[in-house]
Amino acid sequence: MPWLILFVSAVLEAIWATALGASDGLSKPMASVVFFVALALSMIGLSLAAKRIPIGVAYAVWTGTGAALTVAWAMATGGEAASTLKVLFLIGIIGCIAGLKLSKPGPTGNDTRPSDTEDRPGDVAAPSKRSRS
Repeated sequence: MPWLILFVSAVLEAIWATALGASDGLSKPMASVVFFVALALSMIGLSLAAKRIPIGVAYAVWTGTGAALTVAWAMATGGEAASTLKVLFLIGIIGCIAGLKLSKPGPTGNDTRPSDTEDRPGDVAAPSKRSRS
């Protein structure tokens, strides 16, 4: 389920990016409303997905998918010229996203965030209370 939420959030990222471009500097009300609503929902979805997917992976997938969809939409609608190189690089981005999804978790995690009781990088252990004799 977190991967589905992340993908929907990435689609919303492409929507808000496209709406931002269409808003003409936030001067067009309808496009501006779409921008702000999609932006808020996209961020909420990213934060929910990051509860179960490591933030580095979640953010990379979210930005990569959103960027690829934004460029693909712009090329499909004529807002941006298509080229062989652009298509090849978009395929490369999609391949990298798939690789992140398919990769195994690192040695320090199991695709979940540490609980409040687990050690985290940068935590300092409390001094021990040994009595000196």
